[in-house]
Amino acid sequence: MKLAVGLTFAAMLASSVPVQAEDQQDQERPPESLGFVEWIVLQDTGLRLKARLDTGAKTSSLHAVNIEPFEKGDEEWVSFQVPLADHRDQEKGENGTEAENVVLEFERPVDRTVLIKRKGAPSQRRYVVRMEFCIAGSTHETEFSLADRGRFSYPALLGRRFMSDDNILVTSSESFLAENKCEHTTLDELAQNGKNLAK
Repeated sequence: MKLAVGLTFAAMLASSVPVQAEDQQDQERPPESLGFVEWIVLQDTGLRLKARLDTGAKTSSLHAVNIEPFEKGDEEWVSFQVPLADHRDQEKGENGTEAENVVLEFERPVDRTVLIKRKGAPSQRRYVVRMEFCIAGSTHETEFSLADRGRFSYPALLGRRFMSDDNILVTSSESFLAENKCEHTTLDELAQNGKNLAK
């Protein structure tokens, strides 16, 4: 009797596995392959930035300075600036506009805070906000920790949380593999608008 029950259970289990696998395959999108550096466009401003896709980081990060928390109603918000001059690899405008002429200002609700442990330096608490951006022609939303990335090559970093949520594969030896492009605002247009406040 025990043997028969065991075989019946095993048969039921075996017959159910392929069905579950097929259901999962139907729900999953094929992975998208991107380079280790790609252009992203912040949706509120149309600002185009170079972003490094980093499988060693869990949370994405965005260059920000003058980060100031404040209360808005019952919520905790944060204001911050993104100065383009801090990263010299930004493209010039068609009219010769330099990145140093553009400083963008943002306000966002605080999603959470994280404590970053740094080797040889004190731990640092960072604000985390959710932001929409376009990459490879499609719009995504993910968490960004706000930090001064002026000494790094790229103003934005995309971490594993974004990659796993959106089924992204990274080709570590190539950059700018995205076939689809995102519409963006030129430096000339951003400079004409002055400081751009995205609420």
